[in-house]
Amino acid sequence: MKTILMCPPTYYDVTYEINPWMDKTKPVNKPLAWEQWTSLRRTIESCGATVKLIEPVNGLPDMVFTANAGLIYKNRVWLSQFMFPERQGEKRHFDAWFRQNGFDVYADDTIYEGAGDSLFLGKLLIGSHGFRSDEVVYSNIKTLMLNDEVEILSVGLIDSHFYHLDTTFAPLNPNVAIWYPKAHTEKTCKELKAHAELIDVSPEEANRFACNAVVIDEHVILPSGSPKVTKAIEARGFRVHSVDMSEFLKSGGACKCLCLPLN
Repeated sequence: MKTILMCPPTYYDVTYEINPWMDKTKPVNKPLAWEQWTSLRRTIESCGATVKLIEPVNGLPDMVFTANAGLIYKNRVWLSQFMFPERQGEKRHFDAWFRQNGFDVYADDTIYEGAGDSLFLGKLLIGSHGFRSDEVVYSNIKTLMLNDEVEILSVGLIDSHFYHLDTTFAPLNPNVAIWYPKAHTEKTCKELKAHAELIDVSPEEANRFACNAVVIDEHVILPSGSPKVTKAIEARGFRVHSVDMSEFLKSGGACKCLCLPLN
């Protein structure tokens, strides 16, 4: 059974601006954010996954985006080193949670933002760089944590609106993924096409974070407002569940950003 780490949005808000989506003049509707987060959690559980929670911390509004806590492989985690000072306080809380829950923790001082920038496509780890992660971190992860058991493909991102890999690429299984090609370098596009069947997401649906999907077996959970890619995914035998993520889009996040798969 898949297990996912989430953080309640108790302190979630837009109090600073560290990506193009964030605007402090557009307040978060906090009751609605709670409603949307709860809907996502219930949808995840209805798809057969277990949700574990980390306690939210006052003053760390983006801790709700647990995907950025680190990269999980078996019982190991490579802890994130956040780029922006506004999020760096999250590290010690995630570190403590992982240790308390039996994970072997690895880390260095290289800028890296975890499962937001690293996604498994079968036995291949796709690791992005360009905005929130330094490319050199992947060689360290490969030798120290993965023990050369997994190959890594390093890919470049070029659109600041899609600053994490999980905003522009989502593996559905080892052979199929959805993606927004315009957010990737030409070299990356060629490399990704060599490894999987890629379903293109339109600019309109990409901007609604359609690629920010949570996949649980044959279930795909993505933000509402993406009918074209939903149809394409369903045509390949998956069941799509749409969840309203409007309040989290104000911070440049959606379904996948709010989740960290633990296995």
